[in-house]
Amino acid sequence: MAPSSQPHPARHHPRDFPGKRAPGTAASAQHFRAAWHYLFTVLLERFQPSQLCHQGGLSTAVGYPLDTVKVRIQTENHYRGFWHCVQETYRTEKVRGFYKGVTASALAVSVVSSVSFGTYKNCLGAICRLRYGAVDARPSQLDVSLAGAAAGAARVVLTNPSEVAKVRMQTQRSPHPSITHQPASKPKYQGSLHCLKVIIKEEGFGGLYKGCSALLCRDCSASAIYFLSYSAMCDWLTPDGRNKPGFLVVLLSGGFAGVLAWGLATPMDVIKSRMQTDESDQHKYKGLIHCVRESVRKEGPKVLFKGLGLNCIRAFPVNMVVFVTYEGVLRFTDRYIKKK
Repeated sequence: MAPSSQPHPARHHPRDFPGKRAPGTAASAQHFRAAWHYLFTVLLERFQPSQLCHQGGLSTAVGYPLDTVKVRIQTENHYRGFWHCVQETYRTEKVRGFYKGVTASALAVSVVSSVSFGTYKNCLGAICRLRYGAVDARPSQLDVSLAGAAAGAARVVLTNPSEVAKVRMQTQRSPHPSITHQPASKPKYQGSLHCLKVIIKEEGFGGLYKGCSALLCRDCSASAIYFLSYSAMCDWLTPDGRNKPGFLVVLLSGGFAGVLAWGLATPMDVIKSRMQTDESDQHKYKGLIHCVRESVRKEGPKVLFKGLGLNCIRAFPVNMVVFVTYEGVLRFTDRYIKKK
């Protein structure tokens, strides 16, 4: 996608598809779109794609336990694999062991989603205005990558505290009373919000941003490849003469974009999780490089790819629905505005 000398509408980027509108309707149209965009991303990420499709709690019921298993596999080396981790977690902690820290994730996800897509759209528009003189100019691959990286950086500021709380809760052991045949002992973290309070008390506010460097590397690189691969695949699969990708093109492009992004993100995801589980009285890792060096020294290079399969399995269907619904809502609002 080479940059064009004459501004013309961007074809396949997850941003507004510009159209010619009367000057008097431009501001109201923009606000209408922005409202729909915010409402959609909040609903989509708050309830997850499959919940919107199945009108139930299927995504939360299935997705979060997989994340818990992934984090435990990444941070502890005594599991022989996915099924062994599932069996051990259920044997010692029952079903509730898979949902530790879900509150922290639920509280942050809607705001983070809106900020991520909003930052991408606005940054891409600003880059196009700066380089080509028009917001609706067709961006280059570099433009898309830079805007995606900016979206990833914006996510880090909001997500790091909730990620720390989530990971600490997911790795906290609290055997079910039916296993120990004794009253359950009081765990250190009694919930996501309590976990945040304890971290601030023991480690200061800096404890909320433990692993921030790894998360920044993960989200910036992953978001860049996420939006770039989606855009490139849409351009590649869309026939000449069409200025918008079809349903199947968006479906496949969104799914593969998610898989590629998580494939790239997994090594830093492992390091992030390990740094965030390092509590104030442990001091196992002095920083990002030290964590990478120690992890590879003790467990070999393969440690950086723990949880890769789980990440990719979750990423394909979720991101298929994310982009299909996102593009659909934007096109619906575009037609609605043109009718007015």
